[in-house]
Amino acid sequence: MYSQKVMEHFANPRNAGVLEDADGVGEVGNPVCGDMMAVYVKVKDDRIADAKFQTFGCVAANAVSSMVTEMAKGKTLSEAKQITKKAVAEALEGLPKEKMHCSNLGAEALAEAIKEYEERRRGLKPAAEKAGRRKRASVRGCCGVPNPLVAQFCMSCGHELNT
Repeated sequence: MYSQKVMEHFANPRNAGVLEDADGVGEVGNPVCGDMMAVYVKVKDDRIADAKFQTFGCVAANAVSSMVTEMAKGKTLSEAKQITKKAVAEALEGLPKEKMHCSNLGAEALAEAIKEYEERRRGLKPAAEKAGRRKRASVRGCCGVPNPLVAQFCMSCGHELNT
């Protein structure tokens, strides 16, 4: 069902974790399947110097998050904006049709992180903050693991988080 590349990124994820001093954070979720992703980017000289992710979801969602961060690191912001769901799926040597929405989430989370960075650089308040969805550098902790504010359940142990 899954390619060897998908299973490799799921079993040995690259760039998992939180960038506490991230320049941009993109948080997305799919209420239908329950997958949630947060992508963190650090930008230097108009390039993504570092990228990390937190994902609560299926095998494909975790592999997509790992691949997206690998694809983005070292790219200019303009190049990183060109990372599409199709490019992510191809880099993973394909995803089952019913899991293609996971690659949408990965590309969308990266785009949101870049958008937040650009809004901040222009002196604007990011849309996520305007909508009250997230406070900058704010995460909910559980069992010592930080979770994005959009998370309803701990990404480590699965316990429901208080809202």
